[in-house]
Amino acid sequence: VNYNIEKEEDERLWVPQTPCLSFRPLCFSVSQGYYVNLLRFKGGGILGRHRHSSPVHALTLKGSWGYKEHSWHAKVGTYVFEPPGETHTLIVDEDCDEMIAMFHVTGALLYVEEGEEENIIGYDDVFTKLEKAKKWYAECGLGEDYVEQFIR
Repeated sequence: VNYNIEKEEDERLWVPQTPCLSFRPLCFSVSQGYYVNLLRFKGGGILGRHRHSSPVHALTLKGSWGYKEHSWHAKVGTYVFEPPGETHTLIVDEDCDEMIAMFHVTGALLYVEEGEEENIIGYDDVFTKLEKAKKWYAECGLGEDYVEQFIR
């Protein structure tokens, strides 16, 4: 899969999750339980409070972002390691036109409710992301099988 952040591309490649958040798949490793994707926010936004069952690696390609629970702010070129079990809320500032970061996520991303109990209210993993991509590519006219190129 080739990707040039400066080159305009078919907007249909980005799978919408919310009005401001979308992802572009790079790899769905269904045999090893991980996925690699580009996460994009247009304008500011929040990826709900969550934790990971396994390590996550991220590299900021455009814009900036951070976690509500930490004081650091990731800018272009910043590598971020997220240890398993840490709970955080990804935030992109409202004045950021566009943020793109590459994420390598192993295992589940567990969405949790606010509060000390952190009850699980949803999840994403390689299989849910794969299904979201299949559904979107079928809807947008690329065809459900477009996703096959990303499956390992």
